[in-house]
Amino acid sequence: MQEEMSSTTPAETIADSASLKKHADPPADTKEPDPYRVKLEGDEDPKSMQKFKKWMAIVIICSASTCVTCASSVASFTQKPMQEQWHVSSYVTILGISLFVEGLGIGPLLLGPLSEFYGRNLVYWSSFAFFLVLNLPVALAPNIATYLVFRFLTGFAGAAFLSVAGGSVTDLFANEEVLLPMAIYSVSPMIGPVLGPAISGFINQNTHWRWTYWVIVIWAGVELALLVLLVPETYVPTLEARKAKKLRKSTGDERYHSALERSDKGLVNTIALSCLRPFQIMMYEPMALLLNIWSALLLGILYLTFEAFPTRVFGRDRGFNTQMSGLSFVGIGIGMVIAIASQPYWIKVYKEDRIPYWERKMRAERQKCVEEGEKEDKSAWRKHEPEPEARLLIGMVGAVLVTLGLFWFAFTTPHPIHWIVPMLATVPFGLGVIYAFISIWTFLVHAYRPYAASAMAGNSFTRSAFAAAFPLISTPMYARLGVVGATGLLAGLSALMMPLPFVFYHYGKRLRKNSRFAL
Repeated sequence: MQEEMSSTTPAETIADSASLKKHADPPADTKEPDPYRVKLEGDEDPKSMQKFKKWMAIVIICSASTCVTCASSVASFTQKPMQEQWHVSSYVTILGISLFVEGLGIGPLLLGPLSEFYGRNLVYWSSFAFFLVLNLPVALAPNIATYLVFRFLTGFAGAAFLSVAGGSVTDLFANEEVLLPMAIYSVSPMIGPVLGPAISGFINQNTHWRWTYWVIVIWAGVELALLVLLVPETYVPTLEARKAKKLRKSTGDERYHSALERSDKGLVNTIALSCLRPFQIMMYEPMALLLNIWSALLLGILYLTFEAFPTRVFGRDRGFNTQMSGLSFVGIGIGMVIAIASQPYWIKVYKEDRIPYWERKMRAERQKCVEEGEKEDKSAWRKHEPEPEARLLIGMVGAVLVTLGLFWFAFTTPHPIHWIVPMLATVPFGLGVIYAFISIWTFLVHAYRPYAASAMAGNSFTRSAFAAAFPLISTPMYARLGVVGATGLLAGLSALMMPLPFVFYHYGKRLRKNSRFAL
């Protein structure tokens, strides 16, 4: 939930790193500097912005990310009234969640590269404008068909925002400052699905179900206004293009140009590659494929709870009303907040000596490289970068916490055990989910750095496919196996995946040596 905590973000951020490499000037020894190539200087660089303005932009971007993902799960408590109004089955209304999430998964493949050509803000504004407008037919839907079609379209529109939002974090903060803001951004999309049922339960307990979506419309309208008024453009190639345009106008000299304006990349070809390469990576890279499946299972379980908690675990079996069932997700949210609060500790782990000997030795060599003036030698610098496997440390803790939380939950749901006991079990589950996602995202970004955008797009697609399917299977699974059996099955699947970060931590470097995509 994005986000992880390295110098990059879910899916999107590294698209920018890759594009910046493509736009970079050739080395000085192969080509004379172009005096008419426009670059940003001094205060023009977004990283030189005042700290208050940086954090204000990050807070708005994070809250907008939460808004988009919150819209996915608010549908969980609108299903029963829609069934009564439109005389359809529960399986049909569950599609309101599944189709939205499927839109979130497909969107980054097609819309992710847009910021490379048009900058961040145009994508932000257009994405949220469409997200707002397309939610109107959802709130006003006269029938189930209209409702479902526009649920998919709103998810697809929101995906454009999510696919580039993380890039703003690395635009605004230098590498030594980026860990905390990136951690906060990474968690913000994951809090949205947990917040949705709490909001939806309160609304559907007290008023008409359509107000669930009117609240999303109002929230999206506020976010759009804040994005337009308070979030500046941060994508360096776009800012350079604007500067070049101003210089041509003020001087009358048409020779001024930016790297982006001279780029020979085409939008269609870039989108085609964006759709193809994620699946190539999963086909040829077992580490990427298995980590994608692990993250997909975790998100699928999270979305499955949106059906299981209200209808089985706390709704029917515990007698909770709609509003109380919505609050049953508070434990997961508390775990996610703890994950955010603990990020300074994990940042310290990565920066200090609470890491393996081989990692400390490598960082010492890197520091020596800097002191000896080799910083500009990129090949030497790369030799001394921390290994990607170090990012799996937090994933080890997350894997254990998720499995522990699920087993705890499975065996404490039956009566006469008090409802607070299984609810407390959701705290380590929520904490472990965030730790696992942070670990997976940062490992993929660093291990497959030249193709990080594609690696993360593949992860996003796989996660969304599972998250779309799991709500559909929750009702028959819990009906056949019962709460203990069904949750125990999920805990068992989580236990099967638990060794992955431990195995890849020890053998990942060896596997990467034979990789066609990893560094």
